[in-house]
Amino acid sequence: MRYLLLLCSIFLLFGGTETKPKVDDYEVHAQAKNVAIGAEYTVHSFSRGEQMFIANDYLVMEVALFPAKGATIDVLRGDFSLRINKKEPLDAAEPTLVVAQMEHPEWQPPRDRPHPEGGVAVGNIGVVINAPQANPNPFPTSRTTGAPPPVEIPKDNPSGVTKQQVDPSALLLATALEEGQHHAPISGFLYFPFRGNLKSIKTLELLYQDAILKLR
Repeated sequence: MRYLLLLCSIFLLFGGTETKPKVDDYEVHAQAKNVAIGAEYTVHSFSRGEQMFIANDYLVMEVALFPAKGATIDVLRGDFSLRINKKEPLDAAEPTLVVAQMEHPEWQPPRDRPHPEGGVAVGNIGVVINAPQANPNPFPTSRTTGAPPPVEIPKDNPSGVTKQQVDPSALLLATALEEGQHHAPISGFLYFPFRGNLKSIKTLELLYQDAILKLR
């Protein structure tokens, strides 16, 4: 229960991703009624800073909405869909469902289970140095045979500062597109279920209101 409350708190406090200054800064962009929309296709990955994780059973899109000056937009996940190879569009999945499948791969058939890379963070490994050494003489009557071996300093992290571990589930909820009314630009990730071969994707279109963003 505490873990769930923590995830909800993170989600409410840090909803979405860092929005780029202009809609033109996104890979593709278009105008939809009173809002400009930008999008970037990140394949299976979602990230914040140096932390990146994989959601193998989903195609991931980072979308950004830029409302007209003085306008209010009502952001709804159901307004987005993804069309692959001109077939029936896919609806965006609830972030909590994506988290549930990541945390419980046993819910899926063995052939669909995420690969080990699904829970591995990029840039998330560190070694603590200058930590207290183990007592070389734990018993009063024992004698040591020499000094303890020196601490090996990793070449890739000479400072010895460890990076904070990030929970992928918490990060997914925190960076998902935040629904609700917004007066300023907003961005976040959307997840569309897909278990096919990426090479089979010939065309990829994100649909929002009357706008079509051609990602491939």
